[in-house]
Amino acid sequence: MLCEELFQSPKHISDIKKRIEELAQRTGPVRLMEICGTHTMAIAKTGIRSLLPKEVRLLSGPGCPVCVTPAGVIDAVLDLADIPDVIITCYGDMLRIPGSRPGTSLLMKKANGRAIRAVYSPMDALQLAKDHPQKEIIFLGVGFETTAPGTAACIAEAAGRQISNFSALSLLKRTEPALRSLITAQDFAVDGFLCPGHVAAVTGSETFRFIPDDYRLPAVVSGFEAADLLYSILQLMEMLANKTPDLKNEYTRLVQTHGNQPAREFVDRVFRHGKCTWRGLGVVPDSGYEIREEYAAWDARLKFGFQEAFAPEPSGCRCAQIIRGVETPDSCPLFGTACTPEQPVGPCMVSGEGSCAAAYRYH
Repeated sequence: MLCEELFQSPKHISDIKKRIEELAQRTGPVRLMEICGTHTMAIAKTGIRSLLPKEVRLLSGPGCPVCVTPAGVIDAVLDLADIPDVIITCYGDMLRIPGSRPGTSLLMKKANGRAIRAVYSPMDALQLAKDHPQKEIIFLGVGFETTAPGTAACIAEAAGRQISNFSALSLLKRTEPALRSLITAQDFAVDGFLCPGHVAAVTGSETFRFIPDDYRLPAVVSGFEAADLLYSILQLMEMLANKTPDLKNEYTRLVQTHGNQPAREFVDRVFRHGKCTWRGLGVVPDSGYEIREEYAAWDARLKFGFQEAFAPEPSGCRCAQIIRGVETPDSCPLFGTACTPEQPVGPCMVSGEGSCAAAYRYH
């Protein structure tokens, strides 16, 4: 059966549900992890969990770029906002991420008169630099392989036009090193992965080949509709029941084996790989995108001496454990009481792709 057929017939969905139940009798309890914030929200919104037998448990991994940005990085960004004649630009989700100090965020800085703007793309930030040549515009480049090409294009555009009052702070992260760090951790307990289709659209499905090859775990590159997710879970269950871990590409209507080669080449031209700090994972080698020396004049890290510092998690917050799949939102003592979307304590409740925000809204 093709996945697309599931969109057309409730009977097919019922058949898939029944097949997963049969497979679960063979596998026993399994823990499957999605590593994409869009998957997290789609699973919660569509009620996928309610279709699964009790043996199949879905967990959220380090797939929300805002959630994995550590508090110490936010603290350093907040310091940037205090520099005279600097305008901080970022995606909307970043505004409400708290720093390590209570009541601190970019949104609070903005309320106190600092120049902070939400933008839809890095090119919006670049346009702001053109419009305000007397100001220094800093774009916070946050995301994974999906947003890296756009940030790279913006930096290259700024360099080509010699727009000297624009710079980017690269907080971009790479998926593979983080997953390797997660899988090799002592508290790792996951049986299979739902891999992000939009990351694979850039990198290619084969970028996740290391999961079955190196760790003997099944992986499926999945789309984002309910049918995509349900069919991908079925594929994972079949591989687990048959003990045949492999990589499968469910999202063939968009994802190719080797991805978007021009986009990958553009990213490699502007960025190199370097160590990066992740909330929940710590410092992971080669997991970040650093701006190359040729574009140093547009690197906010160098231009403003950006230095991130260690900062503890807010008291009681379990975001670091939730990101690793060790805990779930409802096991956090703050969830739904001290920590709500209106008064978030941790980033998993702030982000539109955060697992706590998804659980609070849809469960």
